Amino acid sequence: MKRLSWFNVTSLTLGFAFLYLPMVLLVIYSFNASKLVTVWAGFSPRWYGELMQNEAFLDAALVTLKVAVASSTLATILGTMAAYVLVRGGRFMGRTLFSGMIYAPLVMPEVITGLSLLLLFIGIGMDRGVLTIVLAHTTFSMCYVSVVVSSRLMTFDRSLEEAALDLGSSPWTAFRLITLPIIAPAVISGWLLAFTLSLDDLVIASFVSGPSSTTLPIKIFSAVRLGVSPEINALSTLMIGIVTIGVIIASLISKRNSLRAQNDAQAAERATG
Repeated sequence: MKRLSWFNVTSLTLGFAFLYLPMVLLVIYSFNASKLVTVWAGFSPRWYGELMQNEAFLDAALVTLKVAVASSTLATILGTMAAYVLVRGGRFMGRTLFSGMIYAPLVMPEVITGLSLLLLFIGIGMDRGVLTIVLAHTTFSMCYVSVVVSSRLMTFDRSLEEAALDLGSSPWTAFRLITLPIIAPAVISGWLLAFTLSLDDLVIASFVSGPSSTTLPIKIFSAVRLGVSPEINALSTLMIGIVTIGVIIASLISKRNSLRAQNDAQAAERATG
């Protein structure tokens, strides 16, 4: 086994410090008793209580969750359908244009996407609100779902579908009972990716949101422009904790599924041996 050199250790240390040291300081100062975020005045969880009483932040968080759930669900449905058409549709008229339109948001600047959607909503007379944010987030996140699901469909063993069709299943039944359960991990991954992108979006939401539909990133950005408050540190710490718990749970589930698949494979080998 090759040992790490001092250069590699130093590079890793500096890299991780650059990425995670600001987060550590943010978490520490979220328990600061002082109103000044740069002056330590003792340990106190008071700002978490203040945050729970801040209706503006709570309303923005609720709007963000609603938008994220709705947009990620729509993006997953549309992205999965688009991926299935691209992989299984073969050559059809307009395929190049269709694939280009699906993947365009991947390389399109968010400012251009947000401005285009804003002009569209104004042109059709739609009032800006939660619905316009959901439609905007669905538009740019469905392409990510399509990429994830397409990569899984390309490696899918189609003989399983063909066997189901030979046994009398309809194409919809074969997709629902055979294809969908097998590609479910990719679909779930696409949903989680779309959910994360929606939670994190600031640029596009700032174009298509209305006065009564402020999302959490917009609220935090507006508050930071007036100065960082301890409540923002507390809110950021809660978000870091939620993400960390989610990653740990996902890792445990993935590890358990991997061990189960390994045990099933070993059991099958013993049975056939």
